[in-house]
Order: sequence, then C-alpha cells, then structure tokens
Amino acid sequence: MSTVLSRPADGTAAVERPQGPAVPKPQPGPSGAERPTASHRLGALAHRAGRAGWKSLAVVLFLTLWELGPQYLAGPSTRVFLPPLHEVLAAGARLLDTGQLQSHLQASLTRSAAGFGIAVVMAVALGLLIAWYGWLNSFLNPLLELFRNTATLALLPVFTLLLGIGEESKITIVAYAAFFPVLLNTIAGVRTVDPLLVRAAKSLGLNSFRLFQKVILPSAVPTIFTGIRMAGTSSILVLIAAEMVGAKAGLGYLIVNAQASFLIPDMYAGILTVSVLGLLVNVLLVALERHFSRWRTAVGAAT
Repeated sequence: MSTVLSRPADGTAAVERPQGPAVPKPQPGPSGAERPTASHRLGALAHRAGRAGWKSLAVVLFLTLWELGPQYLAGPSTRVFLPPLHEVLAAGARLLDTGQLQSHLQASLTRSAAGFGIAVVMAVALGLLIAWYGWLNSFLNPLLELFRNTATLALLPVFTLLLGIGEESKITIVAYAAFFPVLLNTIAGVRTVDPLLVRAAKSLGLNSFRLFQKVILPSAVPTIFTGIRMAGTSSILVLIAAEMVGAKAGLGYLIVNAQASFLIPDMYAGILTVSVLGLLVNVLLVALERHFSRWRTAVGAAT
C-alpha cells in the first residue's frame, strides 16, 4: 500500500492518505479497443450457439417426426411405404458397406460437375458479351427467350434420341439446365453496374480489358453467383430425373431401381443422399461467392 499527499482547499498542511493497490486497466487490443474478457467470449459463444440451434430446430423437428410418426402415428401398411428414419439410415449404411452408394454418387457427381462446368464457362462468357454489346443482345435475345421458356425435361427425349442413353446426353441436359440461370444473371449483373464507376474508369484511361477486369466483373460477381447457385441446384435435380429415365448408374438410377425392387428404405436413403448433396453444393458455392466478393466486405467495413 502506498500513500499520497493531498492539500485541502483552505491551504492547510497537506496530509497523507493511504492508497490501495493499483487496479490494472484493461489493455487495448491491436485496434485500440479493449480486449474482450472471458465472460464476453463465453457470452458470444452462447449467442452463436443459440442462433445455430434455432436455425437447425426445424430440421431436428422434421427428423424427429420422421422417426416417431411412422412408428406411433401411422398404420402398419403406411409404415411399409414410409419407414422410420433409423431404418433409412441403416439401409444407407448397408449401401456404404457394399460400395453401391459410393459408385452411384461418383457417377452422378462426374456428370453433374462436367455439365455444370461447361454451362458456367459458356454462360458467363456469352452473358458478358451480350450485356456489353447491344447489337448482339437484340440479335440473340428472341432465340434465348424461346429456349429459356422451354422446360428442360421436355427436351430429355430429344437429347436421348440424338445422343443416346450414354454420358453425352446426361452431361448435355445438365449443361442446358444450368446455362440459362447463369446467363441471365450475368447479363443482369453487368447491366446493374454503377455507370459512374464505368465513367470514372474510362476517364482514368482504362482500356476495355482492364475495365472488365477491375470494374465490371467485381461489381457483377454477386449477381453472377446467384445464378451459379441456382444452376448448381438445377443441375443436380435435372440429372437425377435423367438418370431415372435411362442409366445404369447414378443416384437417380439407385432411387428408381430400389423403388422397382420394393427396397423402400434403400429408395429413401438415395433421396436423403440427394438432399445432402444439394445442401453441400450450395454451401460450397456460398463459400466461393464470399471468397470472390471479399472486396465488398472490406469496403463495407472501411465505411
């Protein structure tokens, strides 16, 4: 304990007053803010855990209903066609043990990735050209509108007749289904770029290539990725339908073959695999969108 001298206001002699031990002040962090304490960290973790729990509550309730409903709410005949969740998971485990699920999943992923990749490359390139050159837009727009409003599955017999039931027809129909969402969102993304940014870039002497690289593409990335996410979902759904019609491997073939063989738990295991696959594809595309849109987050944080 230390003492300090304090002088009263009336000018009398100073007196010593005891002073307790100095209380350390919280040290500022690298950004100048006070470092969060352990209680603050625990509170933040609890808040994030509560938000994650609330977001997953509907899924948990659905899975619980799937497990308990066929056992306690449905009759024996209904349970045959709607088995509980644990029977579906057991069937999926058996398919994993035998290697059937992996082979069908690999076939579907290969076809979907090939068609999706072709569609993204072609749609982004053509969308940039159409949005930049008005004469090309007026020339191709009627044809694109005609094909865009034609249901993809309606053309499945055409692709099958022209390309057969092999890999070519399935990759082509996936590319067709994924092409238009990416194309339309690319055109919309380029057209919604702030004209002031374009004028400023031109006034600085940027040529067309640098203008696309530094202004047009970064500004259009969020809209383009919206179309890419839509195309990713469409590519999987259309592929499953195509595999149900004519295929010897793939998740669609697994589902329809299990239904024809009256292996109902196997059928639901294939359907559940398709749902999980679609969710993982969407999560991956969202992560890619955040990666390519980091400059927007940096600008927002700076302001």
